[in-house]
Amino acid sequence: MNPCPCGSGWPLAACCEPILDGVLAETAEALMRSRYTAYLLGRYDYLRRSWHPDTRPEPGALGGTQPTWISLEIVDTEAGNPDDDEGMVDFIASYRSGGKGKQLHEQSRFVRVDSEWRYLDGRCEVRDIGRNDLCPCGSGRKFKRCCGGS
Repeated sequence: MNPCPCGSGWPLAACCEPILDGVLAETAEALMRSRYTAYLLGRYDYLRRSWHPDTRPEPGALGGTQPTWISLEIVDTEAGNPDDDEGMVDFIASYRSGGKGKQLHEQSRFVRVDSEWRYLDGRCEVRDIGRNDLCPCGSGRKFKRCCGGS
């Protein structure tokens, strides 16, 4: 079984992969999880398609130097269910970049456009992961001895 990078516990083929390949996300959280997976897999075509047309970056604006994604934690959701037109997903995405551990904490807003969930925008903060902090991958080890090791 190839687990889904989004941390759902489901296999990739039964979780985010169908959404990346065109199946509509049923909830804002499902779209958020699929977008995290798309960043990890370099699926920039999907990221652009899943962005709201009013806030979508220009072609070529995505990509470049990519961090090493470690984990995704969904902190909270508000609305964003199959019968809603708006939703918010509060998440923490942990990654490693330039030899340092970082955590992106974002409250993302999602809206429906023509019955499809789209990422509108988000409010985010980035913080460092301390070398002696527990690793966000869930191993129970210190970051420096786990995903933070060189």
